[in-house]
Amino acid sequence: MRYLPHSEDDIRKMLEKIGAESIDELFGSIPKECIRKKTFEIAEPLTEWELESHIKSLSQKTVSADEYKVFAGAGSYEHYIPATAFYLLSRSEFVTAYTPYQPEMAQGTLQAIFEYQTLTAQLLGMDISNASLYDGSSALAEALLMAVRITGRKKVALSSAIHPYHRIVVKTYLDPANIEIVETGYSKNGLTDISLTSDSESFAAVVVQSPNFFGCIEDLKKIKESIKDKKTLFIVSFTEPLAYGLYKNPGVCGADIACGEGQSLGIPQSFGGPGLGMFATNKKYMRSIPGRLVGQTKDIDGKRGFVLTLSTREQHIRREKATSNICTNASLCALGASIYMASLGKRNFKELARLNYDKTEYLKKELQKEGIKIMFEAPGFNEFVADLGKGFEVKYNELKSKKIIAGIPIKQFYPELDGNYLLCVTETKAKEDLDILLKEIIS
Repeated sequence: MRYLPHSEDDIRKMLEKIGAESIDELFGSIPKECIRKKTFEIAEPLTEWELESHIKSLSQKTVSADEYKVFAGAGSYEHYIPATAFYLLSRSEFVTAYTPYQPEMAQGTLQAIFEYQTLTAQLLGMDISNASLYDGSSALAEALLMAVRITGRKKVALSSAIHPYHRIVVKTYLDPANIEIVETGYSKNGLTDISLTSDSESFAAVVVQSPNFFGCIEDLKKIKESIKDKKTLFIVSFTEPLAYGLYKNPGVCGADIACGEGQSLGIPQSFGGPGLGMFATNKKYMRSIPGRLVGQTKDIDGKRGFVLTLSTREQHIRREKATSNICTNASLCALGASIYMASLGKRNFKELARLNYDKTEYLKKELQKEGIKIMFEAPGFNEFVADLGKGFEVKYNELKSKKIIAGIPIKQFYPELDGNYLLCVTETKAKEDLDILLKEIIS
């Protein structure tokens, strides 16, 4: 669509209609010291061909992410995405779809969301899934608010092995509601210290992430059994759902709510966004689920159809009755995750998870052979913490100049782990890539 600016005559007529002398008069309430006095230095207008050439020359100055070998994860993972996902997502009926208020006009969108919910519930081992939330961090925060609503308690236990950024978002959500957050520590094997859960009768929920920030797989069944008070909800979050192709999912291990980031399921990293907030729970908590939920029904002719079965958000009902102020869902990203999961299928999903695991273990064991300490012994997936030494920072920056990102220094999140780096390996890295990284690290 081309931009057609108002003509001088259009502007004059509009000003006359509202009784203003000039455009400057419209902004008269703004203090003069806040108004820009200089004109913008804008180049002379270009033809369409000249503009296209100019934009192309600018793009060539940008370094492509493909030029780098990135061994960093921490909540955003590089995976191969099937061509089917990119093609189907580009179809106009999905790209331009709006909130499906009118089911008779939005059956395609509603069915896509329904299929996403079904696949998500199966992957996470839960009864139901909502239509998705913004990202993993908001999904976790909404899960905790849901637990508070269900239990009536205003205190939650949060593992310190949960992604640091997710914990910050949780704090932003919960602090204004005067909900107390108690952080549990982590043990020498990289798993959550569950000693606090024995006093669980005061908690609305106990939350762990698996795989956690260190890449370690939590003993979910053990944590569930340690929660003595049955009223306390057990919430499992995640940033890498591909792990559930190899390890037992939250539902099998007794989770009441499973939520997290779904970016790794067919969504490009895109320099940090968008993400996909996945959220699933058990049927008995359905009325407390945030956001919205698409259900299957029949039309007047008895044909299969889809509708927004639950929309307990403040756009639809009274604010005091709403379960969340989340106003939409990440429907295009959810569709991408659906296409990705359906394209792989159950068997290939499992094989891909195993491939990720094997490549990670290869790098881990080769580093150990060279005398590099792997900080945590617990089983892991995709990433692990290696003690590369406090002096590795110089080498780290040198590797950047060689277009190799050797993990993420985690001192910024865990000061006690100075000199430790979180390394990540996915199926996108060949054995040659791993060997080059290994050689660079030990040289």
